[in-house]
Amino acid sequence: MKKIFLIGMGGHAKVVKDIIELNNEFEVIGYLDDKFHEKSVIDGIIYDNLNSYRNYKDNYFIVTIGNNKIRKQIFEKLELPLCKYPKFIHPSAVIGSNVEIGYGTVVMANVVVNADTHIGNHCILNTMTSIGHDVLIKDFAHISPNSTLTGGVQVGKYTQIGAGSTLTPKVIIGDSTLVGAGSTVINNVSNNVTVFGTPAKPKE
Repeated sequence: MKKIFLIGMGGHAKVVKDIIELNNEFEVIGYLDDKFHEKSVIDGIIYDNLNSYRNYKDNYFIVTIGNNKIRKQIFEKLELPLCKYPKFIHPSAVIGSNVEIGYGTVVMANVVVNADTHIGNHCILNTMTSIGHDVLIKDFAHISPNSTLTGGVQVGKYTQIGAGSTLTPKVIIGDSTLVGAGSTVINNVSNNVTVFGTPAKPKE
């Protein structure tokens, strides 16, 4: 089995670990997190700080942190090639034809991704999300649980779509934008904006 380290040890890491174990291709051998001040090994699992990653560069990594900007910062700090970050797809997910999924991206339980969709690197498609055909999700985006992205939607880099939100056909969401939980987006949204409600409007 290939060996992998999880970077970050919060709740998101627990979910990703379960998906890794279900895939039976990688073995989780450790966690890297700045809350560890020195290396320890407990029951064969390594716990070490993030700066120690150079000691483990022969292995694989996955950044298991929900915050989009922090995932990007860690990726840039480590300066590892993309091929060191496998993608992981829960066995219950349904992936359509001609779908591209980038490095370091995690697709969680009961997600549906329809045909001709492109998902970037280091994205999170959280539990029960529904992604329509011809959708573009750019790098480091997070689609929260039970969200629906209909056909032709585009989601920008570092953007988070809140839980239970719906994006209507061909809507374009900019970079570094937050769509509040339970929102319905019927118009395009620009960069660096927070919107919420039905229909979604900018936060004042």
